[in-house]
Amino acid sequence: MAVPKKKMSRSRTRRRKAGWKVNATHTVECPRCGAQMVPHRLCAACGTYNGREVVDVS
Repeated sequence: MAVPKKKMSRSRTRRRKAGWKVNATHTVECPRCGAQMVPHRLCAACGTYNGREVVDVS
């Protein structure tokens, strides 16, 4: 059975575990104002979601 020769440090272990999470956030264009937004979320620029105004952005 294989046995590690040295103990893996905590920072090295955590870096290895977190490596898959480092991705750029996927964005889409808002159909109303054309700003970039995260899909299935409220548009920060115009305050709309699913074609209706949810938040008044002034």
